[in-house]
Amino acid sequence: MKPAAFDYVVPRTVREAVDALGSGPGARILAGGQSLLLEMRLQRARPELVIDINWVAELDHLSAGDGTLRVGALVRHAAFEPERAVPGPLGALFSRAVVNVAHPPIRSRGTLVGSLAWAHPAAEWCALALALDAVIEVHGTGGPREIAARDYFLGPFLTSRTPDELITAVRFPLLPDDTGVGFVEHRRTHFCFAQVAVAATLTASDGVITEARIGLVNCADRPVRAHAAERTLVGAEIAPPAGHRVPGDHPFARAGRAAAERDAAPRPEPYADVEYRRQAVAVLVGRTLCEAARDRLSRAGTSGGGHR
Repeated sequence: MKPAAFDYVVPRTVREAVDALGSGPGARILAGGQSLLLEMRLQRARPELVIDINWVAELDHLSAGDGTLRVGALVRHAAFEPERAVPGPLGALFSRAVVNVAHPPIRSRGTLVGSLAWAHPAAEWCALALALDAVIEVHGTGGPREIAARDYFLGPFLTSRTPDELITAVRFPLLPDDTGVGFVEHRRTHFCFAQVAVAATLTASDGVITEARIGLVNCADRPVRAHAAERTLVGAEIAPPAGHRVPGDHPFARAGRAAAERDAAPRPEPYADVEYRRQAVAVLVGRTLCEAARDRLSRAGTSGGGHR
């Protein structure tokens, strides 16, 4: 099937892009195009105007400073594959998460910001933005504004960004050096969307968890911040269990059950009913927390810090 007819413009500045976006309700932004072009080919999306922002140089930037990572709208997924691309534990988390995004040709063209704009419930970056309290910078015909990630995702492919607004960048707080990170994803095949994925960070002092952040992928109609699971972890020892299994009485297992029963709201899928998906959430949260705990203890050992 071929796309429906559309007009095409190539702005060179954010102002030009925003003016074009505000020219009518049928305009859509093209950056990587990995989702939009497929929808157009299937004629599920029929934009009257496609605005190609790939020549807007000011959107192609990745910078870290003052405790913040700022990712421009044209930064490709592949930029985060090397752990050194982003300072500290955040770089490790991004490099572990990004390899789960589709496959190499997609990662070479698709963008992190484009993933946030599309807002698919199974998108890894959306859950990371929510878990890390990211801030999304948008620019519309009324000028620039900022949207906290917790206020941005409203449902499947639905956000609080208005149709005339362009996402110019997203800001993530850099993680402290005493933070461990983990990311685990489960899918039917390598080329499928995640049935469930979990991102986690653990910050600890003297072997005790002082802060936990957990983001759930494809566990509701939008990304989920697992607040109930996080609360069960504060004050618990960070020591992971020996071996690959997490005993039922371990704090990480209790957090997994809290995430499955109180945070997640999964919907049935053709190959996974709700009961199966809740069990997957519980197991994957436990595994991801183990990964984050081992990462934290490894960092403490590398830096010479002590732990119980």
